[in-house]
Amino acid sequence: MDRTSTTSFQIEGMTCASCVGRVEKALLAVPGVDTASVNLATETAQVSYDDTVNTADITKTLADVGYPAAVEEVTLEIESMTCASCVGRVEKALKAGTGVLDASVNLATETALVHYVAGATNDTEIAALVSNAGYKAKAKTAERADKAERKAAEVLWLGRMTLLAAVLALPVFVLEMGSHFIPAMTFLIHDSLGMQNSRLIQFVLTTVVLFGPGLRFYTKGFPALFKGAPDMNSLVALGTSAAYVFSLVATFLPDALPEGTVNVYYEAAAVIVVLILLGRYLEARAKGRTGEAIRKLVGLQAKTARVERDGEIVELPIEEIVPGDTVHVRPGEKVAVDGEVLTGSSYVDESMITGEPVPVEKTNGATVVGSTVNGTGALTFSATKVGDDTMLAQIIKMVEQAQGAKLPIQGMVDKITAVFVPIVMGIATLTVLVWFMFGPDPALGFALVAGVSVLIIACPCAMGLATPTSIMVGTGRAAEMGVLFRKGDALQMLQETTIVAVDKTGTLTEGRPALTDFSVAEGFEKDDVLRLVAAVEVTSEHPIAEAIVRSAKANGMELPTISDFTSFTGYGVRASVEGKTLLIGADRLMAREGIELGALADDGDTLGKDGKTPLYAAIDGKAAAVIAVSDPIKASTPTAIAALHGLGLKVAMITGDNQGTADAIARKLGIDQVIAEVLPEGKVATLEALRAGGQKLAFVGDGINDAPALAVADVGIAIGTGTDIAIEAADVVLMSGDLRGVVNAFAVSQHTMRNIRQNLFWAFSYNTLLIPVAAGALYPFSGIMLSPVLAAGAMALSSVFVLTNALRLRWVKPVMQETELAASTPTAAQTAMPAE
Repeated sequence: MDRTSTTSFQIEGMTCASCVGRVEKALLAVPGVDTASVNLATETAQVSYDDTVNTADITKTLADVGYPAAVEEVTLEIESMTCASCVGRVEKALKAGTGVLDASVNLATETALVHYVAGATNDTEIAALVSNAGYKAKAKTAERADKAERKAAEVLWLGRMTLLAAVLALPVFVLEMGSHFIPAMTFLIHDSLGMQNSRLIQFVLTTVVLFGPGLRFYTKGFPALFKGAPDMNSLVALGTSAAYVFSLVATFLPDALPEGTVNVYYEAAAVIVVLILLGRYLEARAKGRTGEAIRKLVGLQAKTARVERDGEIVELPIEEIVPGDTVHVRPGEKVAVDGEVLTGSSYVDESMITGEPVPVEKTNGATVVGSTVNGTGALTFSATKVGDDTMLAQIIKMVEQAQGAKLPIQGMVDKITAVFVPIVMGIATLTVLVWFMFGPDPALGFALVAGVSVLIIACPCAMGLATPTSIMVGTGRAAEMGVLFRKGDALQMLQETTIVAVDKTGTLTEGRPALTDFSVAEGFEKDDVLRLVAAVEVTSEHPIAEAIVRSAKANGMELPTISDFTSFTGYGVRASVEGKTLLIGADRLMAREGIELGALADDGDTLGKDGKTPLYAAIDGKAAAVIAVSDPIKASTPTAIAALHGLGLKVAMITGDNQGTADAIARKLGIDQVIAEVLPEGKVATLEALRAGGQKLAFVGDGINDAPALAVADVGIAIGTGTDIAIEAADVVLMSGDLRGVVNAFAVSQHTMRNIRQNLFWAFSYNTLLIPVAAGALYPFSGIMLSPVLAAGAMALSSVFVLTNALRLRWVKPVMQETELAASTPTAAQTAMPAE
């Protein structure tokens, strides 16, 4: 069976939705390519392919279709090469790497120059190829121009070209259009320059504009047109060329035109180029801001770390840290990579990963995460995950994959944009013919203006950017809130969800039983009874016994030794402690031993009504205490469930508890539906029953036994404190350990989908309404004819509007703030649940 690989390519030259469709069609035509998803906003293509095809084949296909993959190079410094055989071995290892296009190794300089597909691999991975072949290598990273630098250079270039074009086009606009605003200008130009000289000046300046700053439209647009696959550049190239060529004829061969049609449209051609360049410049700047979340995440990474090497502590780039290295972290420093604490004690700020503002205590054996910030203590830790294996690297990868995803709603857009440009060209041709045949004099002039306006005003860019830009900004903002969309289409599915099913243990609750109630009878001291009970329970591994012992130790109690320990299956235990006989168990044990519970029986009944299971302790034949050990509700659970209701969602709880206990919990939390006594293997069937009738359902879980349910739900949401298996099966991962992340995930989804619909409404409404206006539909009624210059301005602003609207998602606020949680945190007695 062929092995499937997935590679991300950075694509150059895409400007509109038609380009996206063309790239996808070309990629899917390559034998061995399974899927291809192209994203205009990120300018990337995610391609899945089997081992019958490689990245070089895909890169060649992209180049042939006119949208080359971005290629980068890195120089590696290689140690220990001694002969030509070493060179051959290193070259072979490099060329076998995913994304590597070419590698040239130089023995004399002990370097390798490697060209690779940007986005498919990186310097660290390429250096690792050499290391795995037995040679030490590191990248000269200073020579590498990353994507951010390329985009910044593109923005700078577009800005300069726009300014140059504007400076050249301004005199053309003033000479030709000045007379429309100031009638005296016509006489001034006629008497000073002469009309022919004015046209010659306009010709020279417009020629420089079109074949200088505007040349990119022709070098991209006409080849695409000749291949039968016109795009946005083709429309601009055709429109401006028509105006320019007509003006050339009017300037140099005026007798070839019908009488009354000898007019020049240089200003239209020149100003169209200026305005569209301005639109592209603003678009490039806005696109840069849509990727702000990724840049922030990358910026979190530490650059260097203090590492033990050969008995000394040396400062090294984090790229040189390997698993097993001992890393030293001083107060206030960033943790370089993921690891396990060896010595020291400190509080670490993990808010950049989890969104939780409260620092977390780290002592011997605790896990630390790269990019988090150490507090006032000093730590040493053993590196466990480095490079692309760290949690931050995995988060960045998840966000990038989600940002490159296509939502189901994009399918309709793709079908329309695939035929949009040819349809626009057809409408423009029809417009010219109708005006030429039926229009008033000068018909040819009207026909030209209307045809050029139709070509220029059409904007597939806005349609192509409407969905991916919103996804990009929305998933990036979600990541800043600690919500990671592993699959981009979960954004749309969440917004369509009506039921949230929640696994109780570890999701609604802490997942660890705790002593929540301890009432003593008259004549007994609480601390003394707890100490004696804990001494008996210390020999047991039962979760309830462990919770009692933890509570005693947390209060600093020294536990005495016991003797004569006896267990009564299904009832409880008996033991001797400090000369006293203790009985601990259910009420049936007390009844069997003839012990009167008195007022403690009422306390036990109250606990039972709250969904708790009471235990009793008797000392020397007298009832001493009633105890309840429960799995406490997480402090954020009640407010999170209320917030989910506020978003219009129903909440269902799945638990292994008996129905009575589960119903008590549901009443306390306001849960809409309870499915009790569910065994782990029954969760999938339970979810299927819940979504009967076609309802969309999200499931929230954290354990290994939740993985099948997470996979079968319409949207699986894994609590980040859960197991790796659960996280792998999920569509959405919450970095925080409670339901607040679920609320924020739904809120981001709703905001993002609303934003996408706004963008699509604008893009389609714009094109539907303004193309007829550009064709001259208003002229018979009002005498209004849309100028190609105004058409170019409208087209440029259309894309900018879509991008600006998408950028509003950067300011989406979390629905649940820490202050809300603190204000509504219930007491321990109010937030207890029985352990499953």
